[in-house]
Amino acid sequence: MDHATFLGLVRYNADGLVPCVVQAAGSLEVLMVAYANDAALRATLKSGEAHFWSRSRRELWHKGGTSGNVQRVVSARLDCDHDTVLLSVEPAGPACHTGAVSCFRDEASGGAATGPAAGGG
Repeated sequence: MDHATFLGLVRYNADGLVPCVVQAAGSLEVLMVAYANDAALRATLKSGEAHFWSRSRRELWHKGGTSGNVQRVVSARLDCDHDTVLLSVEPAGPACHTGAVSCFRDEASGGAATGPAAGGG
């Protein structure tokens, strides 16, 4: 679908933002979650590099613009409700501000989330 159609389908929240799940195109690892407004999504689709809205700084943010760890967008997809964007990217470096490849490092242990001991029913 063309960019205009894609942008027209996005359902932003009351703050004018949409969550963006960022996934490495090669490994499929989830790298980070950020938020985008209309301007950020437009900049992403136009430039081919990920842009977001910084909720803390209240400004447009080009991922890697300062660090060089840009994320080249391979594809952008909407979920079935059109209220979440999935960006498949080729990262030029770590996604996390801590220097880690992914922002998702902490894991529940001991089968806390899966398995018969979890008490399904």
